[in-house]
Amino acid sequence: MKVLENKAAVVTGAGRGIGKGHCLHLARAGAAVVVNDIDAAQAQLVVQQIEAEGGRAITCDANIGSREGAQRLVDECCAAFGGIDILVNNAGNLRDRSFLKMSDDEFDAVWLVHVKGTFWCTQAAATAMRDQGKGGAIVNTTSGAHFGSFGQTNYAAAKGAIASMTYTWALELARYGIRVNAIGPTGTTRMSDTYKDAAGNEVKLPFIDPELNGPLVAWLCSDNAAVVSGQIFGSGGERIAHMIQPHYGKTLIKEGGWDIAAIERQLIPQLRGEFGALGMLANPYPFHDGVVASGGKS
Repeated sequence: MKVLENKAAVVTGAGRGIGKGHCLHLARAGAAVVVNDIDAAQAQLVVQQIEAEGGRAITCDANIGSREGAQRLVDECCAAFGGIDILVNNAGNLRDRSFLKMSDDEFDAVWLVHVKGTFWCTQAAATAMRDQGKGGAIVNTTSGAHFGSFGQTNYAAAKGAIASMTYTWALELARYGIRVNAIGPTGTTRMSDTYKDAAGNEVKLPFIDPELNGPLVAWLCSDNAAVVSGQIFGSGGERIAHMIQPHYGKTLIKEGGWDIAAIERQLIPQLRGEFGALGMLANPYPFHDGVVASGGKS
């Protein structure tokens, strides 16, 4: 189904894995695609596959970890295809380290690509879409890691920021006909192979084809998804899961306001049962017996 006929798309971090899958499915749906990756040779392989299937694509090796790189990426799409209709912010990196050992460089390297790269690319693309006057679609990439993920303070924080930016941009850009959504993709990639559990052990996850996220992204970018904006979906494999926007749950009210004694009487008895699964893998709440220092430095 050519639901993206005559549309031009940019996908960042698109040389392999999940990003490659996005490119292939966008092209199969009719879009002309800019395959962005700092590994130009790898991006060219994706372009060759798209062209072999009858689609249109070009490479761009702009580094989206700078405003100049992001602007160049959008400019090259407009020069090659006459405009930009779709942006998929997929590029990412990891610098895993437990919190007390994480360096500034490890935090900043992840924040630069995920958060500022997403910000710069979206600002450049949305400005072009606004000036074109015909709207557009932006799909960001968040992750269940922002629920909490051991050894990934930088990555989890970045993905939480991207979720919040998605909600905000959906509100701000709607006046220009620009829809903004996000996915939390699942797929076996070089990044997923680095995942460790709370004990620091490597976790071997089952293989999931990373390209299976592409159909949802292509559909979200189509005019058929006109009523969908400000939403986040878990994607990949056999699932499409709607990620509920953070909201307040059970609320306690005390006339005149709270004091410490009243909090002591009410909070744990009333809210303890609300403390649910914690972390990306939704482990049962582990602190019902209290958090106690072990005395170790590991």
